[in-house]
Amino acid sequence: MTQEELVTALETTSIPIVYGEFEEEVNAPFITYQFSSSADIKADNQNYVDISGYQVELYTDKKSPVTEKLVQDVFKLNGLVYSKYESRISEEKLYQIVYTIQLI
Repeated sequence: MTQEELVTALETTSIPIVYGEFEEEVNAPFITYQFSSSADIKADNQNYVDISGYQVELYTDKKSPVTEKLVQDVFKLNGLVYSKYESRISEEKLYQIVYTIQLI
């Protein structure tokens, strides 16, 4: 899956999405994503398989298992394995759900 295909898949949730951060203020829920690392398969001084790590961040103004399930269903439907963790951003009054995925 490419980065463009990831965005297209996440757009099916109808949640606003952007790479990095929005330039204007957006109401929650919204999604940001960004490249976080690479874990390419290498041998003989070559990169044989490109593996790009991404963070997909879901922001909500209240805990929303339904919204989280929408995002997680996109990952599952597209065969993307993910890890997930949550934090509360008190000063913004937002929940941040971070999904880490790898695109091959």
